[in-house]
Amino acid sequence: MTATGSEQTVESLRWRKSSRSSAGGPECVEIALVSSGAAVRDSKNADGARLKFGDAGWETFLAAAKTGSFAS
Repeated sequence: MTATGSEQTVESLRWRKSSRSSAGGPECVEIALVSSGAAVRDSKNADGARLKFGDAGWETFLAAAKTGSFAS
C-alpha cells in the first residue's frame, strides 16, 4: 500500500493502538494516519489485511463510530 500523493509505504507507517481497544483483549485495532486518510489493521495480525480510508471515508467512519452505529 502506498499513500496517495506520497512515498509512504505500509512498511514505513507509524501504527498506534486505538484508545478504544481492550488491553490485550480480542478487540484490538491499530491505525496509521496517512497523507490522505488512515489505514486500519488488526493488532493481533499485523501482517494481515488492512483497510485504507480516504479523508472523507475516514471522517464518515469516525462519525459512525462515535455515535455507536457499529454496536450490535
